[in-house]
Amino acid sequence: MKRTILLFLCLAILAASASAEGVALKTVSCFAGEDVAAITYAELLREYEERTGNVVEDASATSDESWKSRVLSDFAAGNEPDVLFFFACSGDSAPILRRMVPIEEINAAYPELSLPESEALREGDGVVYAIPARPYYEGLFVNTDLFEQCGLPLPDTWDHLEEAVAGFAAAGVTPIAVSFSDIPHYLAECCVLACATPEEYAARPASADQVPESWREGMALIRRLYELGAFPADALNTSETVTSQMFRDKKAAMQFDGSWFANTLPAESMDSVRVLPVPRREGKGGAVIGGVSMGFYLTRRAWDDPGRRDAAVQLLAWLTSPEHLAQLNQEQTSGAMRESALALLDGAEVLLGPVQDDMNKDAREAWLLNCVPAVADGRMTAEACWENVMALEPFEE
Repeated sequence: MKRTILLFLCLAILAASASAEGVALKTVSCFAGEDVAAITYAELLREYEERTGNVVEDASATSDESWKSRVLSDFAAGNEPDVLFFFACSGDSAPILRRMVPIEEINAAYPELSLPESEALREGDGVVYAIPARPYYEGLFVNTDLFEQCGLPLPDTWDHLEEAVAGFAAAGVTPIAVSFSDIPHYLAECCVLACATPEEYAARPASADQVPESWREGMALIRRLYELGAFPADALNTSETVTSQMFRDKKAAMQFDGSWFANTLPAESMDSVRVLPVPRREGKGGAVIGGVSMGFYLTRRAWDDPGRRDAAVQLLAWLTSPEHLAQLNQEQTSGAMRESALALLDGAEVLLGPVQDDMNKDAREAWLLNCVPAVADGRMTAEACWENVMALEPFEE
């Protein structure tokens, strides 16, 4: 509360330094679409405008590969926003860091704000550029009521997962909701984790011959699940919007996804949906995909413009106050869903960042959008997949 009061005082001082006509700022985030924080984010921007007289042009959109590409393309064209909510400590953030202002530099010029420098978002160059938001986890979401109706055990082991796939397929229920055309990310990551030790999953090989065998085994699992009839009949052509709705409508039994997915579930499903750790193929458990991967940035475009700097810093401080971050991070979950998420994190021996987060854009798209669907339907082997991906030097800085 003390920091919030001080923040309001600092914002008032910064607002007084802005021009009487107000300042026009541009923001970009992924608080949009079905994201539970989309309304909260829009309300925070409106309140900022009312308090300061400034105007915010918000170009937020749902996070997917096309959104990431648009953000990076805007930077390449010199059309970046003033305040950005984006990925950090990843192959996505690496190309744009030189266009961001370190938090330390902002604090040196505006010591009254005391913006947090999080070790979780310290980049490879030793600098923190983003203020963290959105801690997350990834796991296997299950419609427990469907398992009960079909008399199937929950997929707490890989054998139970395959048993569930066979049982639901026989009952005419889609076993696993996924779209290979736009967001196969979580299935791919979780299948690799199902086969890998934490050390193998965290490896970032420099060449194809250094790729852990467990990564090939993970890709081969996608092919196996496809052959077992695990996925929607049109998984290669449909969209994630459609397949996720299948899960919410109880037309699919399982879905690999992240904590943000929990916030899209209807209130009446909170006691009939749980999230489970990724089942291991050979009991190599202990690790959960998760951490803090996104944060708020201030761009050099705003910092180097005397007419916008104060207003942009003001907006960054406003959005990242403890109170407002809590609102943006709030999960709209309850009951069994919330309890299972807490158990997932409490039971994790280690949190691991997704493999894709450390890949450059070309390699990531080759893996997820080209290789995964091709491996699934048999057009490409798991070995060829990683040969193709590693040829793009995915983990080279």
